[in-house]
Amino acid sequence: MTPGFSVQRIDHLVLRVRDLAASIDFYGAVLGCAVVKRRDDLGLVHLRAGASMIDLVSVDGPLGRKGGGAPATGGRNLDHFCLRIDPFDEAALRAHLSRHGAAPEGAVVRNFGAEGFGPSLYLTDPDGNQIELKGPSSPVAPA
Repeated sequence: MTPGFSVQRIDHLVLRVRDLAASIDFYGAVLGCAVVKRRDDLGLVHLRAGASMIDLVSVDGPLGRKGGGAPATGGRNLDHFCLRIDPFDEAALRAHLSRHGAAPEGAVVRNFGAEGFGPSLYLTDPDGNQIELKGPSSPVAPA
């Protein structure tokens, strides 16, 4: 039996953060996400991430307190999330991330995602959440 609907894409994800201003700065300056709506009464900020949204919730706000303690070493609020980017120019990406103090973690790897296999580079946000930046897929799968 089918559910009567099909999933199209990720609509949004919500990250609990310790410092809302620092996270807004990081996602804006490093990843180009823009604030589209604020709910200061809830400690919630909505950022545009392409066709999707990244919502930031302050751990000190009404919504954030419901999730328990803040993300910390040894206990994250998410394993990682992946942002599909285009173009994927490794040298330009590394230079951009370095300018913002967001050093990439390791070498570019080829990973499988929604569109198939493509290049990926990982970095970490101010709360320790791992972000995968994934480029366009190619028709050739890795051996």
